[in-house]
Amino acid sequence: MFRARPMRRGGLVRAAATTAVVAGTAGAVAHHQNQKYAAQEQEAYAEQTAIQSQDQIADLQAQVSAMQSQQAYSAAQVAPPAYPPQSYAPMGPDVMTQLQQLAEMKQSGLLSEAEFQAAKAKLLAG
Repeated sequence: MFRARPMRRGGLVRAAATTAVVAGTAGAVAHHQNQKYAAQEQEAYAEQTAIQSQDQIADLQAQVSAMQSQQAYSAAQVAPPAYPPQSYAPMGPDVMTQLQQLAEMKQSGLLSEAEFQAAKAKLLAG
């Protein structure tokens, strides 16, 4: 007995359509995976860039701190030494009067120039 096979509809067209659906699905899945991997890579790159930026900021801060320390050290080295203020004894009216008397004695001829200078130096020194 001959049995008839049931005939499938659209044989070649159906196979082509099925292949297209499978290929389209595979393409969509691949596209989704590629996007997922790209997002992960971008996130890793952003994280790495942030770490590098933080390292650069830390390096710059260390450099600024070193420069400030060096400037402070240089300023301390360059600063002139502080000398105590010199105190001068104020010349009172008595010293001024004696200088005037010496000048009058010199003008009148009682003192020579050398004697006047010696007396003046002694008076101012002491």
